Amino acid sequence: MAETVYVLCALASCACGVLLFRGYKRSRARLLLWSSMCFVGLTLNNVLLFLDKVVFPDVDLSPWRTITALGGLLVLVFGLIWESE
Repeated sequence: MAETVYVLCALASCACGVLLFRGYKRSRARLLLWSSMCFVGLTLNNVLLFLDKVVFPDVDLSPWRTITALGGLLVLVFGLIWESE
């Protein structure tokens, strides 16, 4: 059951990233670009979670998961700060 949740979370975050990027291409609002890049990082985080817990349970991928999640969120924070000026 947990495997299904991991896959659905990865698919949902990927869909959000794709939809945000499509919105950016249409409107050229740069905040949508920053948000889509954040969701790319969150998608990578969810894929690594699946790999960590299901495919390679004996290997600890938590540092890589943390780095991708932090990277995605830092991109979004940077974009929010950049667009506020």
